[in-house]
Amino acid sequence: MSLLPPTEEMIRAYQASDTAYNGIFYVAVKMTGIFCLPSCAARKPYPKNVEFFATPDEALFAGYRPCKRCRPLEKLGQLPEWAESLLRDVEAYAGSRLKDDDLRARGLDPANVRRFFLKRYGQTFQAYTRARRLGKALNALQQGAAIDEVALGYGYESHSGFREAFTRLFGQAPGQSHEAACIVVAWLETPIGRLVSGATSEGICLLEFTDRPILEAEFAALQKRFGAVIVPGTNVHLEQLQVELAHYFTGHLRQFSVPLVLAGTPFQEDVWRSLLDIPYGETRSYDELAKKLGHPNAQRAVGQANGANRISILVPCHRVVNKQGKLAGYGGGVWRKQLLLALERGERAFEQPSLEYATGTA
Repeated sequence: MSLLPPTEEMIRAYQASDTAYNGIFYVAVKMTGIFCLPSCAARKPYPKNVEFFATPDEALFAGYRPCKRCRPLEKLGQLPEWAESLLRDVEAYAGSRLKDDDLRARGLDPANVRRFFLKRYGQTFQAYTRARRLGKALNALQQGAAIDEVALGYGYESHSGFREAFTRLFGQAPGQSHEAACIVVAWLETPIGRLVSGATSEGICLLEFTDRPILEAEFAALQKRFGAVIVPGTNVHLEQLQVELAHYFTGHLRQFSVPLVLAGTPFQEDVWRSLLDIPYGETRSYDELAKKLGHPNAQRAVGQANGANRISILVPCHRVVNKQGKLAGYGGGVWRKQLLLALERGERAFEQPSLEYATGTA
């Protein structure tokens, strides 16, 4: 489906300053070169003088600057109130199954809710809540809860329906839940863009910018590597990560302590561990890393391993530069690499980082 509502609907929404459409689309004014939230209280331009974007990044790339009145980038890390309400209910009521009629009763258009969740989390609202329910059910079973109790408590009308859904997702029947494994993922807003974080019971295995084109392939590789299903949620490692990242972006944290789970070939893991040894605020070249690893002619292989790192920032691949000390490529974009290095050199800090997990538990 299109990530934007019909044009007529967006025109009506921004002309009415409808807050329900915040996060659904952004409106850019051709005459002024700025873009706004649909709810912006500024004077409304004629429809022929505006264009619409699904994300603020698209508006920025098109050459527009953020409105100083509604400040769409400052609100980037904040869920719209209607989305916060939905996610609070998903978290608070384990068995809640909000259908399209329930969304309409809240004054929400199911199509817009689907668009929002597809853009933000890569799946529809119904898929998100289904995976969240089953992830909670798995946790309850592994804590010793009875199957019948879990089935009825997590929104299923029958044991057979729960068994079918559980087996389809985890590849094992509920009775074998002690063998099932999952990677819990949560989406996190930061001052330099949205990240998706993932963790096993052992630690963080994924921290990646969501605009990376290889993200889907990374998800598939992690599922294969760990033999685990990816489900939305949170755990103690993700909660610790959120706290540490907030301190990092304000310039008050130089060393992360959240456990990491490196998942690569032996050579890749050697490279990633060498990245962890690069001091905060310093850089190393590919040549230096290759020599340190005892493979002085393996600069290209080191570069490839560096690019394959799935745990951005924590495993600091942004601290690697070319032989001349210039910024080389970075999966999250060279502009992000420049900002991270400036932060670590004390040249800037993000005083009020916007950090929020998608699950609403932050």
